[in-house]
Amino acid sequence: QVQLEESGGGLVQPGGSLTLSCKVSAFFLTNYVIGWFRQAPGKEREGVSFIDIYDGHTNIADSVKGRFAISRDNVKNTVYLTMNSLKPEDTAVYYCAFTPVAPGMVRLPRARAAYTNWGQGTQVTVSS
Repeated sequence: QVQLEESGGGLVQPGGSLTLSCKVSAFFLTNYVIGWFRQAPGKEREGVSFIDIYDGHTNIADSVKGRFAISRDNVKNTVYLTMNSLKPEDTAVYYCAFTPVAPGMVRLPRARAAYTNWGQGTQVTVSS
């Protein structure tokens, strides 16, 4: 059974930085993708950034490109989302999600439906 636990959210001023962590308990699985998604009040959940745990390949949404970065620590089984130059519109609940890599699967899928396991979410609020 796969379990995900996010941490690191909080209140930050515009222009500030936060780093979110996603602790992954995936037992013997080594070939999977972790995605970071976010959902603001009244809006659809959107994909932010994605990483292939096996080879480190990443993808990031245009809306956060140049400000956010995704990384992994395979020893700690943790994926990080480093967020810089935060804006009020980045305010949302941030979720990490898991999907195993399968033959024929889209590389680093962005669709919510592709992910099989989700964390509980962590709130990020950008406000002065």
